[in-house]
Amino acid sequence: MHLDIITADKSLFTGEIEAVTLPGIAGKFQVLKGHAALISSLEKGKIVVKDKSGKQEFEVNGGVVEVLNNKVTVLA
Repeated sequence: MHLDIITADKSLFTGEIEAVTLPGIAGKFQVLKGHAALISSLEKGKIVVKDKSGKQEFEVNGGVVEVLNNKVTVLA
């Protein structure tokens, strides 16, 4: 699954991942390969990315996520 985390200034992360946990408005949720298409608002919190090399965390102040065809795009 491919993930892009983009801010107004720069790209925080681009690459292949196994899972991502996001701070949704209604609570945290996780996206895995094969997830159904969705668009969701994000609140301030941590995005936790799991890839083959381990885990990485990114602090965001909110934003939007789109999941479509095993591609996750976060605009923070």
